[in-house]
Amino acid sequence: MNKQEVYAFLDEKHIGHEITEHAAVYNMEELARVQLPYPDRDAKNLFVRDDKRRNYYLITVRGDKRVNLKDFRRRQGTKPLTFASPEELQEILGLVPGAVTPFGLLNDTQCRVHFYIDRDFWQGSGLIGVHPNDNTATVWLKARDLTALLQEHGTAVDIVELD
Repeated sequence: MNKQEVYAFLDEKHIGHEITEHAAVYNMEELARVQLPYPDRDAKNLFVRDDKRRNYYLITVRGDKRVNLKDFRRRQGTKPLTFASPEELQEILGLVPGAVTPFGLLNDTQCRVHFYIDRDFWQGSGLIGVHPNDNTATVWLKARDLTALLQEHGTAVDIVELD
């Protein structure tokens, strides 16, 4: 799915959302310079794999949080983790570095990637801001709607406490 297809998919599913178009951003520092309507609800996404390249994970946390992969591994009972390569990102999620997003999981036709999302997104407004498979926009929607779409697709989803 490209950006326009993500928008059409959300409309087709009657998922309420808001779109903020912006210049391309490749990391959280660049995103911090963009005028966002909900800056405390933007997401940081880490695409990682185990050391055997058998299991892939997308970890999504609020942009101001850091993820300790060793702690994550210990809590979730995974093998040692490292960042997946740009080639793996393209092959599995159809994405390029800088555009990693939970919407990429809709491109994972084999549902190989396990999705972990921080419970913090359910607090307050329940909003989450993620790229629409393209780093030139942010889509704001309810975290519960996002996870429901992914579960409907067949993606394994866990809502977890991430420090």
